[in-house]
Amino acid sequence: MNLQYPSILLEKAIDEFAKLPGIGRKTALRLVLHLLRQDRASVDAFGNAFIQLKHGVKYCTVCHNISDTDVCQICSNPSREAATVCVVENVRDVMAVEATQQFRGLYHVLGGVISPMDGVGPNDLEIDSLVKRVEEGVVKEVVLALGTTMEGDTTNFYIFRKLAHTDVKLTMLARGVAIGDELEYTDEVTLGRSIVNRLPFNALP
Repeated sequence: MNLQYPSILLEKAIDEFAKLPGIGRKTALRLVLHLLRQDRASVDAFGNAFIQLKHGVKYCTVCHNISDTDVCQICSNPSREAATVCVVENVRDVMAVEATQQFRGLYHVLGGVISPMDGVGPNDLEIDSLVKRVEEGVVKEVVLALGTTMEGDTTNFYIFRKLAHTDVKLTMLARGVAIGDELEYTDEVTLGRSIVNRLPFNALP
């Protein structure tokens, strides 16, 4: 039997929180009641932060990372090595690699990996824009830093084939990252070593 809420407004707020990943209705109730105990200014600031995020956030026109400007801080930083581009699945992976402080190049965020079971094909990802970046001639090395899952390996091979007509150097993370691991859950030391000891893509079995 469903819990009967004393307020329709309360129930609506709980419904919205419960839509978030990993948030059940009991946790949603606890979060909503916590917000109700806060002063109005704090709750307004909380809500406005998400409204401003949704309406104001941009995606970098170069690498597709989340940004406050048309070109993100990493791509616009002249001290970064523009000749090396690290290809990652999502924004969280950019943050994971940056946390290692072992990579000084630029990034390219695909927005996912090829996964036919989930209805995600190459055209749904930022692969064509990666090919265009390489074809411009500035990029000399592409580091494939996707998760070591079947979908990640499939995407790696597809990119390998798409870039076969160029003379760019293709490398990938050393397999210090365990098979089947998602990049964002890998500890910084292991991920850092995998970046430093990256391998030529076509040298792998």
